[in-house]
Amino acid sequence: MILAATESVPLIVDSTALFVFFSGFVACIFLAARTPRMSVLFRYIPPIVWIYLLPVFGTTWGITPAESPLYDWCSLHLLPAALLMLTMSTDVKAIARLGPLAIGMLLAGTAGIVVGGPIALAIFQSQLDPQTWKAMGALAGAWIGGGSNMLAIKEGVHCPDDIFSPIIIVDSVVGYGWMTIMIAFSGYQDKVDKWNCADRRILDELNARLAEYKASNARPITLPGFALMLGTGFVGGWVCMWGGNQIPEVGSVLSHYTWGILFVVIVGLVCSFTPVRRIENEGASSVAYGGLYLLVATMGATGNLRAIAEAPLLLLTGAVWIGIHILCLAVAARMLRAPCFLFATGSMGNVGGVISTPVVAGVYHPALAPVGILMGVLGNLVGTPAGLLCAQLMSWVAAAHFGEAVITGRP
Repeated sequence: MILAATESVPLIVDSTALFVFFSGFVACIFLAARTPRMSVLFRYIPPIVWIYLLPVFGTTWGITPAESPLYDWCSLHLLPAALLMLTMSTDVKAIARLGPLAIGMLLAGTAGIVVGGPIALAIFQSQLDPQTWKAMGALAGAWIGGGSNMLAIKEGVHCPDDIFSPIIIVDSVVGYGWMTIMIAFSGYQDKVDKWNCADRRILDELNARLAEYKASNARPITLPGFALMLGTGFVGGWVCMWGGNQIPEVGSVLSHYTWGILFVVIVGLVCSFTPVRRIENEGASSVAYGGLYLLVATMGATGNLRAIAEAPLLLLTGAVWIGIHILCLAVAARMLRAPCFLFATGSMGNVGGVISTPVVAGVYHPALAPVGILMGVLGNLVGTPAGLLCAQLMSWVAAAHFGEAVITGRP
């Protein structure tokens, strides 16, 4: 019954109705989490997992659509506003102490994607279309920074639409499936860090410092404060994204959207050194998280469980690929004695990009969401060149099996 197809028009289509539905849905999840009788459901699986996963069932059952202008609006306007408010609360000097270790974990995850793609393709190449390497190259861009990199590489390798379409299924099921596992795993981070002898001194000091700042300066949300948050977030986010559209795109790496997100982060970091940071005292990060959770719900709604049955071999290839990525991160975490927080954000900075990384970071340590933002932005910047390198390696794997003329589609 779960996988039953529905060809009818979704029950809720109007963007306003969808906004009301998802807002009520997110509220109901948090209400359930605060209800003692239902707390067992959230003991090991936090609310964010339910907020992401349940909308997938909604789309599969025909309640919500897989595509909607609301989803685009959330990515273009709600995300920049939320990221701006979160970044303003960043303690840059303290976070800089995590720099080398955080970047090392991010690049270990990138290496896992670049190496894992050709290996996974080599295992299943004989059963796949000769040009599948092009679609997997595009997926490498998505798994090193986000969707904008995916589209850039798709155009760069001239991937046909019929070859590219199934890869969306792999990205949704495998990529966001791994995100769900990472979030659910957050409850075990202390035990794993103890087993790994992880050096958590800097992380714990930073978390305590930011949490103490928030606790000592926090005030109840007031109407003027809430209006200031909305104005600062949406106006500032819109101006940054508008500015990004005025900057010429640089190759396939720096798109208009990437420029806009970079402006959001830069403006937020600059404001964190000014009195504007005091906006956090009235709960700006809580309001920002509310926007991010709504965004996560719309992200879940783009998935569909029927996709699992439509591309089983590609899904298996993607699972092997992610497995190699995880292995590389695990080895790096063991060698660097990195805590689970950096394992998770290092992975999501690649696979999840700027949207998912701060969400996952906030689940592990609520005060450290700004670290996730910076990791996501860095992953986005290296995504296209690293993805193109991965695509080149996969083209050599495919050429070795089929021949150069076959994999390029030339007669």
